[in-house]
Amino acid sequence: MKNVLLVTSGTENMARSEALVICQQLTEAGVQCMVPGEDVSRFDSGANLQAYAQQDLDAVIVLGGDGTILRAAELVRDNPAPILGINLGHVGFMAEAERSEVSEVVARLLSGDFEITERTTLEVAVYQDEKEIFRSWALNEVAVEKSSRERMLEVAVEVDARPVSSFGCDGVLISTATGSTAYAFSAGGPVVWPNVEAFVVVPLSAHALFARPFVIDPASQVAIELLQRSVGRGVLWCDARRNFDLEPGTRVVVEKGNQSVQMVTLSRAPFADRLVRKFNLPVTGWRGPEAKD
Repeated sequence: MKNVLLVTSGTENMARSEALVICQQLTEAGVQCMVPGEDVSRFDSGANLQAYAQQDLDAVIVLGGDGTILRAAELVRDNPAPILGINLGHVGFMAEAERSEVSEVVARLLSGDFEITERTTLEVAVYQDEKEIFRSWALNEVAVEKSSRERMLEVAVEVDARPVSSFGCDGVLISTATGSTAYAFSAGGPVVWPNVEAFVVVPLSAHALFARPFVIDPASQVAIELLQRSVGRGVLWCDARRNFDLEPGTRVVVEKGNQSVQMVTLSRAPFADRLVRKFNLPVTGWRGPEAKD
């Protein structure tokens, strides 16, 4: 291991101090530490940190919450490297470790004692008059939302070139399994185990009798049309980081991305254990499987 990128939450002093501790541990092992160029000024000039400028990376260590992990995925989109999340946020569902485990997980990273899992992404394109006017991607979700509070969107939802429903709403989002525990979960969507190949479509505050979340094959293509009769304009958000304004008549097409995101895995514990721990779910009284004779 030669080069490691450290990505920290921009508002956490704790993240900065932990990054310096990690940098020292990595430097002692002969590893060059890097940080995003815009973060260099946040660190003391004496720190052994180099500005990241698309150098080849062996790993990315993220100190923060899920939003910081999404930032890291964006930073290394064109130069992929496995991402290790260390939670300094509230839930940190995508993080693999907690702050108390920093030294241990860095040691495991240096020794190669980890696995890499591939997380499916979404590719999104926006069309106006059959011409592509915007293209981006997402790890968690693609969301089409109304741009003003007082105006409802009128949309039509299509799956595999067939209409499913049309309704007025605050928006529609399409989520990966990774993103099912984020915005989609808050909007009433199901939790999808990360090893399940599926996408979730979740209408947001739809004014309709049938507007329930549904789960589709990742090989399917989803289209959301902002109907001409819509009095409100919309905005497209990709992981709440990249956005594009939508006019009535635009068409948003979402499908499985060709490029996945690599995540470091340190534990083989069942996903159910993470679900219980992160959401503090009540499991009191569980006695486990009955013993067999």
